[in-house]
Parts: sequence; C-alpha cells; structure tokens
Amino acid sequence: MKIPREIPVMTLPNATLFPQALLPLYIFEPRYRQMLADALHSNRMFSVAMQRPGLARETPSPVAGLGLIRVSVGHRDGTSHLILQGLARVELEEAVRYKPYRIQRIRPLQAPPCDNVTVDALVAKVRELLEERIDLGLPFPFPVMSPDKAETKQAPPAFSPKEILNYLDSITDPEQAADLVSCAVLPGAVERQTILETVDVEARLRRLIHFLLAEIREKRKRDAS
Repeated sequence: MKIPREIPVMTLPNATLFPQALLPLYIFEPRYRQMLADALHSNRMFSVAMQRPGLARETPSPVAGLGLIRVSVGHRDGTSHLILQGLARVELEEAVRYKPYRIQRIRPLQAPPCDNVTVDALVAKVRELLEERIDLGLPFPFPVMSPDKAETKQAPPAFSPKEILNYLDSITDPEQAADLVSCAVLPGAVERQTILETVDVEARLRRLIHFLLAEIREKRKRDAS
C-alpha cells in the first residue's frame, strides 16, 4: 500500500496508534467530521498523534501512527464511530495547513537490521514477564482486537490475556511482537509513546522489558505492604 507524502493529523491526549493495532474512535468535532469525510472520499488514511504533555496549545508528538479506516458508521447527528487500523510509524515533518484540520508531511520510519539471536532472547523475556503479569493478576488495560474481525459493524472482540500469549507465540516478527505487547499492556501514555518513537527493534524490546519489570516490582511491593 502506497503511503502518501501528506496526511491529515488527529491530535489526541494519551493516544497512540501502533502498526497493526486497531483503534476505535468517536468523531464528533466539526473539524474531524470534515477530515473523516475527506478521508473516506480519498485514501481512507489519517494519522493519530499524541498531544505533547504539558503544552496547552495543540502540539502533536513528533512520531505518530498512520492508520487506515477499516469501518466507519455515521450517525444522524453527524458524529461517527470508526475503527482505525495502524499501518506504520511515521515522523511528522512540516505542517502543510492547520485549518479546517491539520495536514502534515510525513516520513515512514523503518526499523534497521537487528541481531536475530539477541532479539529472539528479548522476545522470550517479554513473554516470561507477560506470564508473570498474568500470575500477579495485573490487567491488560487496552484489549487487543482481532484485525480479521474489523470489517464488521460492531467493535471486534478483544483477546483474553491467555489468548494474547498464544497469539504472541504465533508471531514471527519481533517488531510486531513488541508493538502488540506495548499496545495491550502498557498503561502509561508516556511509556506507550516512548515505544512508538523507538524505531530500533532491540532498543524497543529493552525499553518494553524495563517498563514491564518496573510494573511487576511495584505490584510485588504493594502486595507485600
């Protein structure tokens, strides 16, 4: 699929769109209604960027998720529910325009080659930590949804934690595995954005492991007190 050079950008607080992930959205602002209508009549794509923390003015983070509209259901009041599927990490470059909605130039971000032995060991560690999370009763705050069900008019079903483990075992691409776990598990917006902005797969997995270990240590500390 050809990625356009310029794309609409939807800036949301605490939102991250990972490649292959499905993000349900409710469109109600007039500018985003227009953006959705324009996208549906063109390439069905737009980007979701997290608002930079601590800034009052709308300022998207430098790395966003490019998404494809898989399902869009309009309502009589002009609002819409849609499901956006992540296609790629993109770097947001200069703005082309700001009104009626933001459009920016984008550059797709591709992970450089990595050491397969090291990366496989890191993926195994991630799986081990996921099992530990389940044993500790830690939740999966953002349920992963099945992409093959995304064409339905209803929200696709979420996987259970055990199903996510089984799905993780079936994934041969370590980059996809890192993004799947980050999308489903990391509760903090800053942590998720950090993973999204980490292009190198080995570094991405190491940061994910760091976040998982910190969460597990905190849970054990709470349980012991």
